[in-house]
Amino acid sequence: MKIPLYIFYALLAAFFAALVPIFGKLGLRDVDSTVATVIRAFIMFAFLFLVATATGKTNTAGFDHRALLFVTLSGVAGALSWLFYFMAIKNGRTTAVIAIDKMSVALAMILASLVLGERMDFKTAVGAVLIVLGALLVSL
Repeated sequence: MKIPLYIFYALLAAFFAALVPIFGKLGLRDVDSTVATVIRAFIMFAFLFLVATATGKTNTAGFDHRALLFVTLSGVAGALSWLFYFMAIKNGRTTAVIAIDKMSVALAMILASLVLGERMDFKTAVGAVLIVLGALLVSL
């Protein structure tokens, strides 16, 4: 059975996302969370710029105003997410913060249904509810 490429990428994304709070908590001990977020964003920019350049993926020809608007909004949402995530990790229990943050999965599923018109069947809805309940159980 061949695993679809997107599943492989998603597993890698989950693995590296799991490292973020661990490295973040270790790095936040004696520094301000906002400054740490800025440094993290700069490192991400530099790393991704190098990857894009090295792989020759710097052509922005497909970016019209609409695409640029939504990519910009995604960037702002991501920056706000990181900012509050690092504030929460610095000041709270890492396991609780991680669990609450993962409620974003359920929220994204609901938003994908409402905004993108993706199908939300019973199984998906139950999964979303279980994610929220699991996050609450771990964090309280």
